[in-house]
Amino acid sequence: MNGILPLWKERGMTSHDCVFKLRKILRTKKVGHTGTLDPGVEGVLPICIGQATRIAEYLTDAGKTYEAMISIGRTTTTEDAEGETVEQDSTIKKFTRTQLQEVLASLTGVINQTPPMFSAVKVNGKRLYEYARKGEIIERPTRQVTIYALELLDDVEIYEGQEITFPVRIACGKGTYIRTLAVQIGQALGYPAHMKELVRTASGTFTQENCFTLAQVAELMEAEQIDTCILPVEYALTDYPYIEITTANEKEIFNGQVLPADALLKIHDKIVFGISGKAFAVYHAHPTKEGFMKPHKMFPTIE
Repeated sequence: MNGILPLWKERGMTSHDCVFKLRKILRTKKVGHTGTLDPGVEGVLPICIGQATRIAEYLTDAGKTYEAMISIGRTTTTEDAEGETVEQDSTIKKFTRTQLQEVLASLTGVINQTPPMFSAVKVNGKRLYEYARKGEIIERPTRQVTIYALELLDDVEIYEGQEITFPVRIACGKGTYIRTLAVQIGQALGYPAHMKELVRTASGTFTQENCFTLAQVAELMEAEQIDTCILPVEYALTDYPYIEITTANEKEIFNGQVLPADALLKIHDKIVFGISGKAFAVYHAHPTKEGFMKPHKMFPTIE
């Protein structure tokens, strides 16, 4: 069994819980997820099965789309609704749609983020949440992330109240913390804030419409129709150009040899070589030999 299962992760489970359950349902150990979703978050979680686990990093690195409810008036230890209150502002707040849109525009593009203490980022060999659970707060590395789009989803003109909530859609790159973005939106408005709700609506080329729940996967497995929900590895490689292997280069590619760089690598960071549309190898620019390329991943036994 090789391929990608577009799973709809339901609230209340960790990403690892999903992998554990799928190993039992699919009766295979080689199962891996492509990016952690917190237990309180539901949404698209592509799962790699068999040799498709080799490309899990491509899916992890792919862009994501979320729909979030931002709450103005309170910050929490976890930056979401699950945490304990750190700061609360009970005053009546007021700002206009124009002011809010200006803030969202200022946070679009390449921005700096400091990961929350309750996160899986490693510092000095330990994950930040391990420090946080012991009540330790340590210095965290600020890093750059990319917000491709930050869109307000309601039609309110004046926001007013002790607690103000509003929905946004976020298209972002790898490593973005939506919880932290919620706090940053609040800071730009001059108020404490946290992320009240979050749904991941897309991960790379996978969308909610593609997805199956754990219950649906179990039913399909029982009915011996599991193939209907497992997509080929090529589905995760559609962002890269495809080149058909020919008799002139098949020996070199089959053996994973270094080759002169294809011109397409001037535009794309990777290219896919395959036979009759089936991926065999992913090549990228050689890290030390200028003008050459080498295999990044190979799938010699995927049928």
